[in-house]
Amino acid sequence: MGLQAHETAIIDSGAEIGEDCRIWHWVHVSAGARIGRGCSLGQNVYVGNRVRIGDNVKIQNNVSVYDNVTLEDDVFCGPSMVFTNVYNPRSGVSRKDEYRDTLVCQGATLGANCTIVCGVEIGEHAFIGAGTVVNRDVPAFALMVGVPARQIGWMSRHGERLDLPLAGEGEAACPATGERYRLEQGVCRLLNDA
Repeated sequence: MGLQAHETAIIDSGAEIGEDCRIWHWVHVSAGARIGRGCSLGQNVYVGNRVRIGDNVKIQNNVSVYDNVTLEDDVFCGPSMVFTNVYNPRSGVSRKDEYRDTLVCQGATLGANCTIVCGVEIGEHAFIGAGTVVNRDVPAFALMVGVPARQIGWMSRHGERLDLPLAGEGEAACPATGERYRLEQGVCRLLNDA
C-alpha cells in the first residue's frame, strides 16, 4: 500500500519509514529515525534522529519520541504521553552526551498522559495506566499506575486483567483469549497460545 503522509507532515531526507505507514497532520520525522512497517503517527508527533520504532506501532496525537528511545513491535503510545532523554536537565547546561536509553518492549501500552523518565526498560506487554509516572524498570505483563508508578496487577497480551497475586505464585487465564499465564518468583510468563 505504501506510505500515506499528510501534506503538512515533514519527513527529513534520510528517515527510513516502512511500508503501510500512516503519518498524519503536522508530524515531524527526523533524518536519522528508523520506523518499521504498518505504523501510525498521529497529529503533532515528533520523532527524533536516534529513535528506533518497530512494526505496527501506534503513536497517538501530541507525542514526542526523543533521541535514545526504542519502541519494539506492537507498542501503543497514548495521546500526549511523554518521553524524556536527560535525567537532570538544565537550560544552561548542555547534556546531549548524557542521554539515557529507554526501551519499550514488544506489545507494551503507554496510557494517555503518562510520563516515562529516561533510562528505564518497560517489559513486553506491560500496561502503563493514564497519568502514571514511570521512573524505574517495569516487568513484563505488569499493570502500573500512580505517581510514582506502582504495580497493582498483571495484564494479558490481549490487554485484560489477570487474576494473579502481585507476589508469590499462581496461574490464570486471559478472560478474552483463554491464554494461560504463570507467575513464579515475581515473573509472569505466557504458557501457551490457546
